[in-house]
Amino acid sequence: MTSTETFSRAAVVAPHTLAARSGLNVLAQGGNALEAMVAMAATIAVVYPHMNAIGGDGFWLIREPKGKTRAIEACGYAGALATMKFYRDHEHQTIPARGPHAALTVPGAIGGWLAALDLAKALGAKLPLRDLLGDAIGHARAGYPVSNSEARTLPRDSAEFAKLPGFADTILIDGKSPAAGDIRKLPALADTLDHLASSGLDDFYRGDVAREMAADLEKIGSPVTREDFRRYEANWREPLKLRLAGRTHLNFPPPTQGLASLLILGMFDRLGVKQCDSFEHLHGLVESTKRAFAIKDAVCTDFDRLRHDPMEFLAPRAIEREAALISMSRAATFPPPSAKGDTVYMGAVDGDGLAVSCIQSIYWEYGSGCVLPKTGVMMQNRGVSFSLDPDAVNPLTPGRKPFHTLNPAMTVFDDGRVMPYGTMGGDGQPQTQAQIMTRVMFGMGLAEAIDAPRFALGRTWGASSTLLALENRFDPSLVRALERAGHEVSVHPSGYADTFGHAGALIRYPKDGRVEAAHDPRADGGAAGF
Repeated sequence: MTSTETFSRAAVVAPHTLAARSGLNVLAQGGNALEAMVAMAATIAVVYPHMNAIGGDGFWLIREPKGKTRAIEACGYAGALATMKFYRDHEHQTIPARGPHAALTVPGAIGGWLAALDLAKALGAKLPLRDLLGDAIGHARAGYPVSNSEARTLPRDSAEFAKLPGFADTILIDGKSPAAGDIRKLPALADTLDHLASSGLDDFYRGDVAREMAADLEKIGSPVTREDFRRYEANWREPLKLRLAGRTHLNFPPPTQGLASLLILGMFDRLGVKQCDSFEHLHGLVESTKRAFAIKDAVCTDFDRLRHDPMEFLAPRAIEREAALISMSRAATFPPPSAKGDTVYMGAVDGDGLAVSCIQSIYWEYGSGCVLPKTGVMMQNRGVSFSLDPDAVNPLTPGRKPFHTLNPAMTVFDDGRVMPYGTMGGDGQPQTQAQIMTRVMFGMGLAEAIDAPRFALGRTWGASSTLLALENRFDPSLVRALERAGHEVSVHPSGYADTFGHAGALIRYPKDGRVEAAHDPRADGGAAGF
């Protein structure tokens, strides 16, 4: 079981201790929360390659000390050659999950770092980029121990993965899947990060790194071009907001599923549940999830191609209408979602009250599985979210951004507390967020709320079932009550399983500036601060 750590001034949380240590080092040097997050994002991209990489995407939710909130959309678009005809000509009925044709979007994560550091400088940041990337470069060059999470995640079909460009030379050790604790070195990635530390992050899109990446992508047959890199920039967005009694919930707009996360909280708030971890609590969250996912599937697409204003669905009357359709005694039917994902959540709060909630991802475990040899960059497979049906909500077209499960969250309480939180877990992210937040609202401490047993409806990270999965620590009488209500329940053999997310959260208190922080015992990280 994890415990809540309390720090007098500043804190970070991350799913790997080395990443948390990088963030703490930056804060200790006088860096702010944005700088600390860039340092953590760089380190985690090295030591947690099954979950994220600089060849992936990222989303940032930021609250400045004076209360201004903003969001960074650091996700890439489909390459210029990524047309439906391209995939039909290659005899694909759907976009493949692995290989060069899965690597069809520009990586946006580094663009997010660029935007975050621009804001950091405006807020007085002064640390050089090399100080922020130093830990990541060192771990990539000297080697780092393979984590327990990665050892549990390593593909069982390693022979197939070994055929993917660059995978065996980068991820396998001596041609074999490594065990936890084995030392892996990433010299090409170390050189790339070192070059970026000297030349600046913009080089990733418009310099030598971009040139080398584009050349390797062309060689393996990816539809992403150098011009796609040259045109890319992250975007600033206005966060989605949901006002409930005593607090304001913030999350990310489309193309993420942040709308679903807020809808679940809004609908559940209308159900009048009084007891934590009761049948009404779990049933209410599950049924709210079903209705939220139906809206998400119809609405969430590229921000610039939205057919509906997401805030319309967060209006009080709209939420009340949806909540009124929930039966508190019977389970509704549920169409199975299909998304799974590999993601890291990290949070940071500094001594001035700057709060950052960040998610970085390559989508499925190891993304496309393609590692570019000259740069050591592993490419994501986020483009698998596109459809080859031109009438779909998210059809593939060059320059379009795919749907994202990623959605960092934050809650600002009327009493001045600020709580950044989030998790990995594909479609499970809104569900895990809702379980943690509602438990906190029922009076649980952070660590208790994160440690408590979880459910996951549908296909979440690493799972193939569309049943209501429960960790085995729930009271058997509660499981039976859910089954009697019509839920198709599957009890997971583990009490702490990766399938149910790797969550983290912090709470900053306004009067004395102290920060409570906790991270998931299901991961390899924790909280750090001073």
